[in-house]
Amino acid sequence: MNHPSELKYVSTHEWVKVEGDLVITGISDHAQDALGDLVYVEAPDVGQKITAGQQAGVVESVKTASDIHAPVSGEVVEVNAALEDDPDFVNDDPYGKGWIYKIKPDNMADVEQLLSSDQYQAGL
Repeated sequence: MNHPSELKYVSTHEWVKVEGDLVITGISDHAQDALGDLVYVEAPDVGQKITAGQQAGVVESVKTASDIHAPVSGEVVEVNAALEDDPDFVNDDPYGKGWIYKIKPDNMADVEQLLSSDQYQAGL
């Protein structure tokens, strides 16, 4: 499995990348592999306030559906519209083209409380 060390992770299998004052998030390589071929991604709405640990969306595969949880609290500022037509970007490139949404965190320091790549992999 691929879990880049520059990212932070959540035990519910989401990843976070800091980009300026925003965080980009998606599901981990482990999660997309376990789900199988994705057929649908439901991201939160732009402008929606989300709370860390709460459901923020859903991914559906040919096998099952799984909730996406918010890694940090904040406001959704952008969603990956390309996933509407090509949800398989999450399978093919979970840390690149397969990002799901961007958050303006209430507190950027919350990102530092997330798991490192090694901590995340140890919990798998």
